[in-house]
Amino acid sequence: MPRLYKNHFREGVGMVLVNNDRKVFAGKRTTVNARMVSWFLKKPWQMPQGGIEDGETALDAAIRELDEEVGTKNIEMLAETEEWLQYTIPPNLRHRGNAFVGQRQKWFLLKYLGDDDDINLHATAHNEFDVWRWMTPGNIIRLAVHFKRTLYVDVFKNFKWYFDNEA
Repeated sequence: MPRLYKNHFREGVGMVLVNNDRKVFAGKRTTVNARMVSWFLKKPWQMPQGGIEDGETALDAAIRELDEEVGTKNIEMLAETEEWLQYTIPPNLRHRGNAFVGQRQKWFLLKYLGDDDDINLHATAHNEFDVWRWMTPGNIIRLAVHFKRTLYVDVFKNFKWYFDNEA
């Protein structure tokens, strides 16, 4: 059962999965509510994310969600946000009967240790993405659904030290 935070925000996690070139994994969503047709036509890109289940830590949820959505646990944790970040889903895009108005998330910066061929978007029966690619943070922000753009800006500000650092 997903955890509920005050004011009807679902507790969740987000993952900034980076490769050796400091590019970030992004996927195009597969499933969409009928009310979301206007932004679905643009097929927005997003980073992996998901809810924290009862009894899970945020890191446990991040590893589980990454395995479900990307098909890998072959990662090294580099950092996590100190604060929880949140976004609100516009009222006209919310699922009818859903108690959640958005998500309050802990974000993790994770280094991908595998090969591109190891990524499996069909690791579960209900895949989240139908296409994926490595992108710059700026492209992810630009191609994200409008109500997550500010969240993504905040996420990348938290990990700016990583993307500005020359390895």
